Amino acid sequence: MGEGKNKRKNKRKGWKEIGVKKILKGIVIAGPTGVGKTDLSIKLAKEINSEIISADASQIYKELNIGTAKISPKEMQGVKHYMIDVADPCSDYSVGDFEKEVNKILFEKENNLESKNKNIMLVGGTGLYIKSITDGFANLPPKNEKIREELSSKSLEELQEILKDLDKKSYNEIDLFNKLRLIRAIEVCVKTKKEFSKQCKDYENNNCKYDYLIIGLTLDRKILYDKINSRVDIMINNGLVEEASSLYKKYGEYSQPFTAIGYKEFISYFKREITLESCIDNIKQNSRKYAKRQFTWFNRNENIHWIDVENGYDEVLFKSKKLVKDFLTKGEL
Repeated sequence: MGEGKNKRKNKRKGWKEIGVKKILKGIVIAGPTGVGKTDLSIKLAKEINSEIISADASQIYKELNIGTAKISPKEMQGVKHYMIDVADPCSDYSVGDFEKEVNKILFEKENNLESKNKNIMLVGGTGLYIKSITDGFANLPPKNEKIREELSSKSLEELQEILKDLDKKSYNEIDLFNKLRLIRAIEVCVKTKKEFSKQCKDYENNNCKYDYLIIGLTLDRKILYDKINSRVDIMINNGLVEEASSLYKKYGEYSQPFTAIGYKEFISYFKREITLESCIDNIKQNSRKYAKRQFTWFNRNENIHWIDVENGYDEVLFKSKKLVKDFLTKGEL
């Protein structure tokens, strides 16, 4: 009788006892762009008393709102969000910066009695950002301005070839059209004299302080691509052209905003090299390609519990709630 009482006492929501350590359990909602992660995360967060950490490499930047489908305060419905609007558009924000900031948030939660009883949810489609938290990249070297300055002068094609020679695995996995990510991967290879992909792998088996349930949302490709096309049209109607124009005038084509899909396609339009219609088609095409790469990235993770969105979000929510309940109360799945 006394033993059962103690078990119930130790079963604080979101925490489990391992020896003398308490390990925070986090929930990850991952998947390609446009699949419905935001909608599910809000509904689920309200059900399980959770706060949300955004894992989107573009939404961390201020002023990039429409093109990143950034959630509005109204859409948050009172759910606390972290890692949105934390960096200026002219700044260079790396996956290492993201990891350190999120780990700081998790540490503060662990040591704050009020937020300790809330669950935490990591939501987004930037696989590397999610991986940095679930596996850890913190020991990668800091930025090297001299190396970065030299690499910044090279074209996208030159950087792609350099990375291909240094680290074929990273070349096959990262976004080859994101200049900053190419530079970071090359920088790590040059500075450490080791492959970037190998160093990421070295940290996969770290004794992490947190356990994570990873829920992946999937959808038939054709249906998803149609949703992506429609979403781009909605962005245009909501003022994406004006937002991109404002950023272009303020920061220029070589700034961070114009490395992101939904913004970089406007460079040729603003230079009068293509029509607006062609620009919009390019955004749709690049967004679909990005979704395909996201599927490839997440499909390599055998720990993801996939839920098909095609059957409706009520069923997605039902299945997600069951997975989360089992995870929080019964241990690892």
